[in-house]
Amino acid sequence: MKKALILAYDFPPYISVGAQRPYSWFLHLKEFGIEPIVITRQWTSINGNNLDYIAPGNSPEVIEEVNENGVIYGTPYYPNLSNKLLLKYGEKRFKYIRKIISGFYEFAQFFWLTGPKKEIYKFANDYLKENSVDVIIATGDPFILFSYASKLSAKFSIPWIADYRDTWSQSKLRSSNCILKKLHTILEKKNLRNVTYITTVSSFIVNQLKQNLPDKNFEIITNGFNSSEIKDINTITQSSEKLTISFAGTIYKWHPIESFLSTCNRMLSNGKLNNLNLDFYGTQFSEQQLNKFSEDYIHLNQLINIHPKINSIELNKKLASANIFLLFNDYSILGTKIFTYIGIKRKILFLYSDDEKALELKKKHYTLEEFSFESKKLQEELINSTKSGIVVRNDLHLEEVLSELHDEFVSNKFISCNSQLTDLYTREKQVEKLASLISCKIFPQFLE
Repeated sequence: MKKALILAYDFPPYISVGAQRPYSWFLHLKEFGIEPIVITRQWTSINGNNLDYIAPGNSPEVIEEVNENGVIYGTPYYPNLSNKLLLKYGEKRFKYIRKIISGFYEFAQFFWLTGPKKEIYKFANDYLKENSVDVIIATGDPFILFSYASKLSAKFSIPWIADYRDTWSQSKLRSSNCILKKLHTILEKKNLRNVTYITTVSSFIVNQLKQNLPDKNFEIITNGFNSSEIKDINTITQSSEKLTISFAGTIYKWHPIESFLSTCNRMLSNGKLNNLNLDFYGTQFSEQQLNKFSEDYIHLNQLINIHPKINSIELNKKLASANIFLLFNDYSILGTKIFTYIGIKRKILFLYSDDEKALELKKKHYTLEEFSFESKKLQEELINSTKSGIVVRNDLHLEEVLSELHDEFVSNKFISCNSQLTDLYTREKQVEKLASLISCKIFPQFLE
């Protein structure tokens, strides 16, 4: 059986979308003849919020976890000075000092073995001195893991795969000015110089990456939903008391959340919508946003429920009780949320395909440069091909759709969802593609 050493920063028990991708590899690679050895960092849940990302680990020693799927090593985690200041004094104090310190480590870690993530490299290096593996996989971001994998590949003559969940040097968010963009571009090219294959989630990301890495080998391995988790919630019925619309995850600045809430509020005030319930899971609203909601959407004050982050199994159980899932347009980005929604089989309410104000938000806040030849409707196309939801054109169309859904709920006490072809989008199917890449493409190429 081949062995794959996986460097993954986000990994359960840490709750994030990014953690689910390497976790699915750990759960299923062995089914396809590859034993996974995961090296991650120790995660704690002492704060129950975003501060868990920088909270210290549980032990100064590496923690080993062995089960039938493979092995997980949790390396020690020591917050840097910026993180310590944030943990002790909160977000409002020492902002500029913390920003300077974080910026230093962001780039210094690529030139020296420094920063809180270095323990992953140190343990991986020690592990490979005593143990052999067939391939190294690093998933980013953080993209320092690509640097670690590149060094380990060169040192131990092991092929490696760079798995991009998002872009690196092409991201507007990460490269806010031309100097930073140039530096990220150089770092990306340098650290991917000896990569054997690059995997990523969509053709759009491939075309983004090819701008800086034109001569590399690419393979698309999309995200998906965990069918075993979905199977366990098949018996959970959707709400019959209140028309429940649920959303999971992050709301970005280009998402027309205010348009959605405004429409719901207006319909409630006009008596066109009753018994409504809105659930947001793991969504971080600012204090300013919450104040705006309470002031501008008075009819929604008692109807909006904001829930903390929970693990994927518990989240899926909560989502299964909803009647409708809310999904915002991410244009060229397919994302991961849509696969979970499709797997649970509740009707998706997609906002918007052609709304003037939403497009203005996109123009102002969207973080990726798009290609004219690439589809900007990846989510819409998937919803249509699986018949899993309603593509809402604009805010006027939204009112029509909500009115129809409300009437259906009043009549039937549920919202129908007759989706199809959903089994094509399981995590297991995608892990099979990864295993095939390792067994059928990497080794023949590497051994030539």
